[in-house]
Amino acid sequence: MEIDRAVQIAKEAVKGGIDWIEIGTPLIKSEGMDAIRTLRKNFPEHTIVADMKIADTGSLEVEMAAKAGADIVMVMATADDSTIKDALLAAQKYGVRLMADLISTPKPVQRAVELDRIGVDIINIHMGIDQQMTGKTPVDLVFEVASKTRADIAVAGGLDEQTAARSVEAGADIVIVGGNIIRSDNVTEASKKIRRSVDNPQLKQAKTPDMDEEIHKLFMETSTPNISDAMHRQGAMKNIKPMLNDTKMVGPAITVQTFEGDWAKTVEAIDEAKEGDVIVIYNASPHIAPWGGLATLSSLNRGIAGIVIDGAVRDIEEIRKIGLPVFATSNVPNAGDPKGFGEVNALINCGGQKVKPGDYIIGDDNGVVVVPAERAYEIARRAKEVQKTEERLFDEIRRGRTLSEIIKLKKWEKQK
Repeated sequence: MEIDRAVQIAKEAVKGGIDWIEIGTPLIKSEGMDAIRTLRKNFPEHTIVADMKIADTGSLEVEMAAKAGADIVMVMATADDSTIKDALLAAQKYGVRLMADLISTPKPVQRAVELDRIGVDIINIHMGIDQQMTGKTPVDLVFEVASKTRADIAVAGGLDEQTAARSVEAGADIVIVGGNIIRSDNVTEASKKIRRSVDNPQLKQAKTPDMDEEIHKLFMETSTPNISDAMHRQGAMKNIKPMLNDTKMVGPAITVQTFEGDWAKTVEAIDEAKEGDVIVIYNASPHIAPWGGLATLSSLNRGIAGIVIDGAVRDIEEIRKIGLPVFATSNVPNAGDPKGFGEVNALINCGGQKVKPGDYIIGDDNGVVVVPAERAYEIARRAKEVQKTEERLFDEIRRGRTLSEIIKLKKWEKQK
């Protein structure tokens, strides 16, 4: 959203071999036409794309962008035909090209054919950020649209080395990459990787990962603060702390409801759990432990990913030697008795968070977060984007700027 940061990132990307510079809608909304003017001034030899997302007043907004220095102006494919035709006339008058963005278009292939007849220069097959987080990809539409239209085909939306290569192979003329370049802590190197994959697409074909494997991988790569931020500061368990240092735990929950140190159901859950599961226990007491070293070793042997207890744990020395991630509110010497009260795989409340069997549990040195199973892929993707943004900020701080300077904190504080 800040023009000075945008210029710096663009300079680094140019070193990596990018051809065009797109001024995204958030930057245009933040800085107005000055964003286009500034990028034009700093990059006189590069093609400048203005993502105006025009939905009305097509002629006026194309004129604004063109006079500010844009070479290509973006109009929404869902805009009325009259708006698109008017925008096209303005584009021809001012010597710029018109790109139509198919984002959120109900029948994208049909609309692409219509836009081609109207005469737009470029059709952009675009999957929005929020759609990307749910696993949707624009690549699958490229071949179908390219085979039915004469316009140049652009593709955008969460592209990385593999999907950029697949897009080119499918017929894309233009590959638009955002987050995987601009959020990198090394923009130049990230740009070079995309450049290589676009120039040699046959070298970057990769097997699509299994969804569960992808979720696990993304959660292992991101921190619980990243995940909490991705959930709008939600999902974190209260008062649950790691019993080991330098620990990481990811897996679907098997839940246990028990009472004041009754360890029968907690031990039975070990036999019911599958490899990679996380046992999540509500104990109802911070003073009597339903879990200890023997149960931890048994869980390790079963391939269980970790343990979370809203309550106490004991045998802390043995647990640390065993090395299996265990999270609890406290550690105490005494245990209860195996009375058999409670239930395995019920909806429970642990650390102030509702946990269902199958929900994803992620723990590290910061604590534990719960991600509903039905949103796991989306949140994992969003957490990865949060991580990329933070890595970029760390890189800028290392160069000597303060955090408030970088994000222009005072400018973006809520106005009274």
